[in-house]
Amino acid sequence: MDTVKLSELLFPHIHKLPADVEADFPARNLPEGAKVTRLAPSPTGFMHFGTLFPALVNERLAHQSGGVFYLRIEDTDAKREVKGAEKDLIDTLAYYHIHFDEGAIMGGDNGVYGPYRQSHRAEIYQTFAKQLVAEGKAYPCFTTDEELEALAQVDKKAEIKNKDWHTDTTEQKEAMLKLRDITIEEVEAHLAAGHAFLIRIKADGDPAKKTPFTDLIKGKLEIPENDEDFVLLKSDGIPTYHFAHAVDDHLMGTTHVIRGEEWLPSLAKHIMLFRYLGFKMPKYMHIAQLMKMEGNSKKKLSKRDNGAALSDYRVTGYAPESVIEYVMTLLNSNYEDWRRMNPTLPYSDFPFSIKKMSTSGALFDFDKLNDVSKNTVAAMSAKTVYDYTIDWAKSYDPAFAEVFGRDEAYALRILSIGRGGKKPRKDITVWSDVKPYVSLFFDEYFAVTDAYPENFDKADVKAALTAFRDAYNPSVDNNAWFDGLKVIAETLGFAAEVKAYKASPEAYKGHVGDISTFLRIAVAGKTTSPDLYEIMQIIGYDRVIARLNAQIDIL
Repeated sequence: MDTVKLSELLFPHIHKLPADVEADFPARNLPEGAKVTRLAPSPTGFMHFGTLFPALVNERLAHQSGGVFYLRIEDTDAKREVKGAEKDLIDTLAYYHIHFDEGAIMGGDNGVYGPYRQSHRAEIYQTFAKQLVAEGKAYPCFTTDEELEALAQVDKKAEIKNKDWHTDTTEQKEAMLKLRDITIEEVEAHLAAGHAFLIRIKADGDPAKKTPFTDLIKGKLEIPENDEDFVLLKSDGIPTYHFAHAVDDHLMGTTHVIRGEEWLPSLAKHIMLFRYLGFKMPKYMHIAQLMKMEGNSKKKLSKRDNGAALSDYRVTGYAPESVIEYVMTLLNSNYEDWRRMNPTLPYSDFPFSIKKMSTSGALFDFDKLNDVSKNTVAAMSAKTVYDYTIDWAKSYDPAFAEVFGRDEAYALRILSIGRGGKKPRKDITVWSDVKPYVSLFFDEYFAVTDAYPENFDKADVKAALTAFRDAYNPSVDNNAWFDGLKVIAETLGFAAEVKAYKASPEAYKGHVGDISTFLRIAVAGKTTSPDLYEIMQIIGYDRVIARLNAQIDIL
């Protein structure tokens, strides 16, 4: 067959050669060792934790090496595209401070290697497909509408990912080989009748033979050669994932491809494609899947599992820094040791290493995430916590946003209690924790929720609160304030020192700590709270006296 004539029949509108296209995508001018990585999601659903995982690996490898990290949208499957998914993707990545040097942005592109949406690059792919046909490496496949639909279903990205290395039956193989025998006359007849066609690769592989391959995480592998004539272009002229992936990664100068290990079965196809196209292959890293515990066994964290949807973290109120910190602990086994030694440095200072990544699958753990989040929020400034809380509350608790944002200086004083120092308070895990934490400072939310200890006579509790009310002087410092509690304790038959009470408990009604507990319940509403002296300084004299009087009247 005259394959050059065939290519002209199939692509009469394509006049450029691959060399012309490549001239539009010059080699990047980057320093030695710089990596070019990309995140290339499909807008077929809203962003989940499994996307953030490789996104951070890509970002770290690129920026740590002085390279480039870009965003490419693989929107070649229009039927499965979810409305709003692309915007959600871009907004979510921005929320988690995943910075792209170039790529798709809302309404367009940022960078000279675009378009960064595959749906806008049809002629580029068709140029390379035409060349493959001309070289006898690809051929057309004319089918009925029903057959096209069946092929489209098989070619879904999700199904290809999970396919074994080779699953074709002998009958399927024979049917596929027959399609190669189409003649020029048959092609002309089909085209004259307006029949749609696919472009398939003409595979030359032998699955009995293995190709040595080195994965940067999995190590040395042996990949069975591909013998499947898989689809390159669909009937609408839009490429499959495999073909677009090879063309785009070459033109955009991608040096490293980071993706989940579920893509390993596709590797034979990609090795063949890069060879047929004459492109240098990027280096590949297949990341172990995120796992979760289900009973006593581990299973893959799926999109439908609790904790998978990133939108849930935003609604609950996790700080983006907390989530990123947690992901870093999953990605590199030595990150936590580094963090303990460098508590104030940004995570970007950590020397991320491919060699420290798990080959067996990291375990997703909510308890661990919450621990990380407490530490992360505790290290933030009061202003940062305030800004995040207000931003979150405006969307998810507007009434609280109005109350808490009424007086920023007042709110900052509250959030500054116990913040900073070697042992900061860790009361806040997510922004939804702020409301119950600060409620005692606002009349709209204040309530006495804890009962006074039952082993004390109510008359003694009332006497203690009354004595403190009558003597309260907000102008004294913390030491003088506590000395005043000791005086009240002694006057009412309580020990002024805890150790004195422990030495002779029968000689006292209690100790100064008990007096402090009575006061804390009356003023703060509960037995555990931030520093009581600081609370009273912040809420002010009138509020302290009003709360004491309210409790005295009840007792």
